[in-house]
Amino acid sequence: MAAEGGGKEMNEIKTQFTTREGVYKLLTHSEYSRPNRVPFNSQGSNPVKVSFVNVNDQSGNGDRICFNVGRELYFYIYKGVRKAADLSKPIDKRIYKGTQPTCHDFNPITATAESVSLLVGFSAGQVQLIDPIKKETSKLFNEERLIDKSRVTCVRWVPGSESLFLVAHSSGSMYLYNVENTCGTTAPHYQLLKQGENYAVHTCKSKSARNPLLRWTVGEGALNEFAFSPDGKFLACASQDGFLRVFGFDAAELHGTMKSYFGGLLCVCWSPDGRYIVAGGEDDLVTVWSFSDCRVIARGHGHKSWVSVVAFDHCTTSVEDGDPPAEFSGSDEEFHEQIHFGAGRDRANSAHSRLSKRNSTDSRPVSVTYRFGSVGQDTQMCLWDLTEDILFPHLPLSRTRTHTNVMSATSPPATGQTTTTTTTTTTTTTTTTNATAVSATNPSGTNGKDNVSNSSTSGNPANSLPSTLPRSNSFTTTTTTTTKGNSIIDSAFIATGVSKFATLSLHDSRKERHEKDHKRNHSMGHISSKSSDKLNQLSSTRTAKAEAAKTLGTTLCPRMQDVPLLEPLVCKKIAHERLTVLIFLEDCLVTACQEGFVCTWARPGKVGLLSSQNNPANSPSGTVV
Repeated sequence: MAAEGGGKEMNEIKTQFTTREGVYKLLTHSEYSRPNRVPFNSQGSNPVKVSFVNVNDQSGNGDRICFNVGRELYFYIYKGVRKAADLSKPIDKRIYKGTQPTCHDFNPITATAESVSLLVGFSAGQVQLIDPIKKETSKLFNEERLIDKSRVTCVRWVPGSESLFLVAHSSGSMYLYNVENTCGTTAPHYQLLKQGENYAVHTCKSKSARNPLLRWTVGEGALNEFAFSPDGKFLACASQDGFLRVFGFDAAELHGTMKSYFGGLLCVCWSPDGRYIVAGGEDDLVTVWSFSDCRVIARGHGHKSWVSVVAFDHCTTSVEDGDPPAEFSGSDEEFHEQIHFGAGRDRANSAHSRLSKRNSTDSRPVSVTYRFGSVGQDTQMCLWDLTEDILFPHLPLSRTRTHTNVMSATSPPATGQTTTTTTTTTTTTTTTTNATAVSATNPSGTNGKDNVSNSSTSGNPANSLPSTLPRSNSFTTTTTTTTKGNSIIDSAFIATGVSKFATLSLHDSRKERHEKDHKRNHSMGHISSKSSDKLNQLSSTRTAKAEAAKTLGTTLCPRMQDVPLLEPLVCKKIAHERLTVLIFLEDCLVTACQEGFVCTWARPGKVGLLSSQNNPANSPSGTVV
């Protein structure tokens, strides 16, 4: 990790930073905000959120951006690194009274140049379906707040569906809606459909079709965020009680859980191939969890306050294996799906990413590096590299790592074939990566004596040799057991026709004193000003403390010395206010802070696209660090 320096340099806002790929530069002309560009007074407001959609415009400028600032919601053409932003011409702008937008999500399936479907969740519990291109409001769900009165924390379209969407609330409940159904004029009555450890699923009892179709109650306290696996089969939920729970979505079966090291989990994301989940929260850590092994494989420490967003960078995942290059394995249809995925504009749930290797009999291991990022309430952005010495601690490292950017067809997913072949190597010389893995018991992470984890919940011994990453990313055993029997959505009389996938995430917690520091410093943005949310927060915090004592040192929450500790590749202060957005796109990455500024960072080699169309003298300045 690069040294930050001291004093004044510590507080300097960075406009450039360097990784192994080159220099990322902030494009000041591509900044989106309210038209007056005045910093927003964020006290007591909900976090700024950003959503993207591509409308497949024939002009080649099909990207659209939506973001909320306080009571306002904006919808623009997103020009990215190509042209400067024109804030004087929003496609749509809405100002709400009595409530604030908290989250939103586009449906990528139905989006066209003439119409888009945008879901918007609100602080008072309602969900609105709007079309910002036609400037229409189609429907308002939970209008009378009969379904749930608490703040909407997360809203997502069900992958592959034109009509189903899922909504999470700070009450700890999730609801499945159908846009074609009404919400009724009376409070819904529920019937228990499935129950498990700390969760239950109810169906709505009604003589006619109405919303919600299902109600999930998950854990204790707020359900802060959920994320569908890349193919939509599994659902990872990050809760204020500090647990990350991963469910098979159709069958509503619990696949695995993880406990944070301290406090609540605030954010969660899946790796592009669905093998790993990263979660962040109030312990200031990022935690990497293996879906197939159901265990924590690493933690990352770089933030100084709560981690608000985690996201994988699908464009900077590396594959290097010596002789034959990684090739695509699969049908033409899957190939084109991956080309679409590599474009980077669609959500991760629209792709089934699989890192594959051509020759299953080749004796040379495949070197893999996953890149992910995080932003926090400490105003810092961190980039992390998850390398094979962490993924496979018992295998010698490959001789070299080229870290070639794999995009589009260069990093395609494999088909559903499985193989029992494993690879070995006699190479012992290694090169040092920028993301250092440090373990108290085994700093190198390459020794067979590495005490990395406890036994897996999947039944594997603690020190069993993990299978090599590619040949296939399909989870045959897991998929078979999860999809057996009747789908719980079918039980609710819904045919989704959606294929799904899986991954889980774990929570980390730290020392109790950090919670007091966070609340005093950077942690105001996550907690709603509503008294009900504060009560839920207090209750869940007490629960988290009790659970931490029970789970620390178990497979749910291994001790810090029992798993590798990652250091960030990059850790830079990039804003004056807490950061609330991190999105990786093909030619840039996008961040946003609570002041209402949405910033575009050009990837190495992409900054010229904008500067060639604008005065080079206006290009962003700053020290490369």
